Amino acid sequence: MSSFNEKYGPWAIVAGAAEGLGEAYSEALARRGVNIFMVDNQAVPLENLSDRLQKEYEIQTRQLIIDLADDDASEQIMGLTQEFDVSLLVYNAAYSLIKPFVDHTEEELETFIKVNSSMQIQLVHAFSKRLIDQNHRGGLLLMSSLAGLIGMQLVAPYAATKAFTWNLAEALHHELKPHHIDVMACVAGATSTPAYLKTNPKYGLLKPAVMKPEVVAESALDSLGKKTLFIPGFSNRLNYFILTRLLPRKMAATIANKTMEKMYGHYLSS
Repeated sequence: MSSFNEKYGPWAIVAGAAEGLGEAYSEALARRGVNIFMVDNQAVPLENLSDRLQKEYEIQTRQLIIDLADDDASEQIMGLTQEFDVSLLVYNAAYSLIKPFVDHTEEELETFIKVNSSMQIQLVHAFSKRLIDQNHRGGLLLMSSLAGLIGMQLVAPYAATKAFTWNLAEALHHELKPHHIDVMACVAGATSTPAYLKTNPKYGLLKPAVMKPEVVAESALDSLGKKTLFIPGFSNRLNYFILTRLLPRKMAATIANKTMEKMYGHYLSS
C-alpha cells in the first residue's frame, strides 16, 4: 500500500468525476490504489470510466449518479458513503459558461452558485464534520482557477465562484490542520478538458500554456498536504507572480481582460 493510500485511502470521493479533470483525478487516485466514489450526472461516461479503472487498476468504484445542482446532493453523497472508510474529498465539479454577464438567465446564475459554491461548501462541511467526529485524518482538495484571482469579463460568475473556492480552502487549511485534515486548493490555468476545448478560444501573440488534465491532477495530488494553494505549471506560476506581485492591480486586471477579449471576443459579437 502506498503512503498516499495510507494517508488518504482506502476510499475517496471525486465530485465531477466523469470527464476532463475529474477523469484525470479518478485515474490518478486509482493508480495510487485508492477506491473511488465517482459522483457525476453523466451516467454513460461515468460507467465507462468506472469499468475501465476497475479493470486496469484492480480497485473498487461506486457510481453515484447525482446532479450537484440538486438541493439534497450533499445529503445523498454522505448517506451513500457513510458505511465506508472515506478519507479524501476531491471537489472538481464546476459549472462554466462564457458569455456577457447580462446575457445569463436567472437559472444559469443559480446553477453557478449551487454547483460551484453552495454544494461545495455543504459537502466540505459535512465531510469535515464526519472526519472530526470519527477522529479520522484525511484531506480536502478543491479545484479553483486562475480566473478567480482577477475579475475577468465574459466569465464573471465563474471567476467569482472560483475566488470563493481558494479563499475557502485557505481558511480551512488553518482551521482543520489541528484535526489532521489537509486542505488545498488547486488553482489551475487553462487545461485541455472537453469543456475548455469546446469554448473555441482564439489565440493572439500571447497564448496561455494549456496543460493536460492528467498532469494537473497528478501534480495536485502530489502537493496535497504540502501546500495550501497550489498552482500547477511553471508558466501559470510565473503569470501569477507577475499579475499579483509585480504589477499594480489595475494594470494586471487590464492585461487579463484584454487577453480574455482576444480569446473570446467572438462571444461579444455573437
